[in-house]
Amino acid sequence: MPSVGASHLDGLQQNHPHPAAEEAGREASPYIELDRAAWASLARETESPLTEAELTRLRGLGDALDLDEVQEVYLPLSRLLSLYVESAGRLHRKQEDFLHRRTPPRTPFVIGVAGSVAVGKSTTARVLQQMLAHWPEHPNVALVTTDGFLYPNAELERRGILQRKGFPESYDRRALLKFVVDIKSGRDEVEAPVYSHLVYDVVPDEKILVKRPDIVIVEGLNVLQPARVRDDGRTSLAVSDFFDFSVYVDAGRDKIRRWYVERFLRLRETAFRDPGSYFARYGAMSHDEAVAEAERIWDGINGPNLVENILPTRSRATLVMRKDWDHSVRYVRLRKL
Repeated sequence: MPSVGASHLDGLQQNHPHPAAEEAGREASPYIELDRAAWASLARETESPLTEAELTRLRGLGDALDLDEVQEVYLPLSRLLSLYVESAGRLHRKQEDFLHRRTPPRTPFVIGVAGSVAVGKSTTARVLQQMLAHWPEHPNVALVTTDGFLYPNAELERRGILQRKGFPESYDRRALLKFVVDIKSGRDEVEAPVYSHLVYDVVPDEKILVKRPDIVIVEGLNVLQPARVRDDGRTSLAVSDFFDFSVYVDAGRDKIRRWYVERFLRLRETAFRDPGSYFARYGAMSHDEAVAEAERIWDGINGPNLVENILPTRSRATLVMRKDWDHSVRYVRLRKL
């Protein structure tokens, strides 16, 4: 699959580095790009609702997330998302008036969060969930990861694709699509399967119950994948067709590779030491052996998945958060309305 690599959008950035460039007469862009300082200024007078203790709970392994990052990056994003949610509610009411219908409850606002392994998208999703839930307009915010929609390991082995776990074909896409369709259909309660990173498999008979949410965040590697063309030539629906807003957490491939190796080394000292871990065999490795194994896994699995499947979906996101070496967000690119 052809890749929309970093050079493609970085070139867009160079041609359109800031809205001021448009005013200077350069070719227009479909994106608004704001550096960190400009983005942070959008919520300068709003106090962050999260405490340091809450951040400690939300912080992912290796994420350099602090109160400054929350204040300068996630607070503006949460306020922007709140505006989108409120606007969707107004549009819903106007549409029902136009149709001369008694206004039923609006369906949940669905946000997709995508990005590579080790880029920090799970932390982004968790922080957004907590921050959005603090705003009184939408207190019930659910978070569902697509890991639960992976085929069980036994099924992946039967199909011969266990080593391609995380690639699009390793997911039960029909079940994931049905979940999102049920959410957007306004069902009171919708179930999602549960995945255990300790045992590296879907947990049989365990479910997450999503009950009357205001907002649902769907986080995963491939949530922005476009619709597939079926054998009969028709195009099927995609999960992203039902997103109201989407975020892509981005960084250079060299950075993400290093973060993956660093995370692997930390897991070797923590979770991999658990005898119940699927990866317990890595716990006894030396430092050099662990680095070599992490690089092998990245270069053989996660890196190709990023280039072939994940990175090409970046341009489909409503908003892209570009990270620097220290995991801090350097700039934000927002699609124009």
